[in-house]
Amino acid sequence: MAKDEDRIEIDRNAGFVGDYLLYLLAAASDAASTDFHAHVREQGLRVPEWRILACLSDEDGQMVTQLAQLALMEQSHLTKIIDHMASKGLVKRRSDERDRRRVRVFLTPAGRELGGRLVDEAQAHERAIIARLRPGEAALLKDALRHIHALYRAGSGVAPAPVAGPVKLETRAT
Repeated sequence: MAKDEDRIEIDRNAGFVGDYLLYLLAAASDAASTDFHAHVREQGLRVPEWRILACLSDEDGQMVTQLAQLALMEQSHLTKIIDHMASKGLVKRRSDERDRRRVRVFLTPAGRELGGRLVDEAQAHERAIIARLRPGEAALLKDALRHIHALYRAGSGVAPAPVAGPVKLETRAT
C-alpha cells in the first residue's frame, strides 16, 4: 500500500497542472489504483499482466492486435508480456482457425482462475471507490469518460466533432 506521504495532493489553485483535465484523469487513476495494483503485485503479477488477464476474462481468445488496444499497450510490448505469462502457465497462443496468420491468446485454467478472482476483487475495489462518491457521480463520471474515449479513440487521428452540449459534472463546494 502507498504511504500517505507518497501521495500528491491536487490543489485546485496550483495553476495549469492542478486544473488540467488530462493530468486530473491520470492522477485520479493512479491514486485510485495504487492499492489494488499493490495487491496485484502480491499475487505475483505485474500490472500489465493483470490488464491482459482482465481483458481475456471478458473475452477469451482475443487476437493480439485487439488485446494490445484493450490492454493499453504497444503490440511489441504485449508480445513479450504474453511470452512471460505463457511461461507462467497463465495463457497460451493458438493460430486463428480461419486465418492461420493471426494469433489468438487464450487463458489456461490457472489464468482463468486467477483472472476471475482478481476481476472479482477489482469490482469490490471499484465499489469501495464509488461508495465514497456522491449519489450519481460515478454514473456521470463513467458517461463522461466513455464520451471522451469515443471522441479520441486511440490512433484515430481524427479531431473531435463538436457535441450538442457539455456533460455537466457537479463539483463540490470548497
